Amino acid sequence: MSEDLSCFKAYDVRGRIPDQLNEDIAYRIGRAYAEFLSPNTVVVGFDIRLTSQELCTALSNGLTDAGVNVINIGQCGTEEIYFATSHLNVDGGIVVTASHNPKDYNGMKFVREKSKPISGDTGLNDIKRLAEFNQFVEAEHKGQVTTADTKAAYIEHLLTYVDVNSLKPFKIVCNAGNGAAGPVIDLLEKHLPIEFIKVHHEADGNFPNGVPNPLLVENREPTIKELIENDANLGIAWDGDFDRCFFFDESGRFIEGYYIVGLLAQSFLSNNPGAKVVHDPRLTWNTIEIAKEKGGQAICCKTGHAFIKERMREEDAIYGGEMSAHHYFKDFFYCDSGMVPWLLVVELMAKENKSLSELVNERMAAFPASGEINSKIEDPPALLQAIEKKYAEAAESIDHTDGLSMSFTEWRFNLRMSNTEPVVRLNVESNGDEFLMQEKTKELLVLIQS
Repeated sequence: MSEDLSCFKAYDVRGRIPDQLNEDIAYRIGRAYAEFLSPNTVVVGFDIRLTSQELCTALSNGLTDAGVNVINIGQCGTEEIYFATSHLNVDGGIVVTASHNPKDYNGMKFVREKSKPISGDTGLNDIKRLAEFNQFVEAEHKGQVTTADTKAAYIEHLLTYVDVNSLKPFKIVCNAGNGAAGPVIDLLEKHLPIEFIKVHHEADGNFPNGVPNPLLVENREPTIKELIENDANLGIAWDGDFDRCFFFDESGRFIEGYYIVGLLAQSFLSNNPGAKVVHDPRLTWNTIEIAKEKGGQAICCKTGHAFIKERMREEDAIYGGEMSAHHYFKDFFYCDSGMVPWLLVVELMAKENKSLSELVNERMAAFPASGEINSKIEDPPALLQAIEKKYAEAAESIDHTDGLSMSFTEWRFNLRMSNTEPVVRLNVESNGDEFLMQEKTKELLVLIQS
């Protein structure tokens, strides 16, 4: 009789401790991962949550009982597992993390060799089935657990993305949200001419200042306050496992991830003419125009890290970006990083002698956007059909890459369903007309809520 494990999601494992995820389930996940992948050596690590270390031990026991050797790199962020998997040239990697979920949650993210993601359609469902069935073949030999410190090599790799000598002595407010980003900033600090003003810097799984999720408006206040009080050049905040980073300009204004995608695409295409960049379908016009201006190619791909990474590999794209603040780099094994983006932005500010607001204002005016608006809906598929029908006649293009995207002469929108809840997510942008964008957003919200 197999048990239904609700902690398995579309791209990873996430669940409440101890009913949805516990040491027994972590052990079984280790056994199942080993049976699915038949790896020789797997690297593991864990974030700062109070249960992460014990779950990582149980996971490691499952792997070693299946005959797999385990290299434990200790407390880390998700991208450090991506780095270590490729750097140590092992067969896979697993990090125990629940990123920005509430503090009584935990989870895991998985990669195979060369840091390739394992998600629903590339093996995660197989791992789930094996873990639920819980009938494993005994291994001939037990695997060994060793430890490795990959921090120095990881820091060295991060520094290859910028010319340190070109950087200016900026003052930067950084908010780790008591997550895993703080120790990495401390290691980078000695190599950079930057003064860091550290907010909620100490790693603390009790999350005394709330869950590390800068998308929650109330979580932005401490960063903004320090920025203004210290007259700083820039603000950066991360989620718990720092695979996403968020930006505030010198006035304390939160900059939507969409415009950072455009900024980084511009930077990569300026240095690599003709290259390809991959973006998600929620907001697109700014990225497409930048690629055109720079002689590059913008490729639209379904939202989600597994899809973006796969498409980047297929296209040999140099960079990929999602408006949700995930940024992917060819030179980072096609993986997402929350450290590389801010290093590149700081270098751009120095080289162009511009503030962040000066770097993005023009693009924000050219393509004003609503930001993502979530609405709870009884029947999302029926809603999408009704809205498509209503606007079909006037639309210049209709696209179903991810949900419903409809473009008109002066504006466009994307409406998509959540993978996990009865919610639809709306994004609207216009071609330089802020008023039109606001009006169309209101119009669509009335339809959605009715």
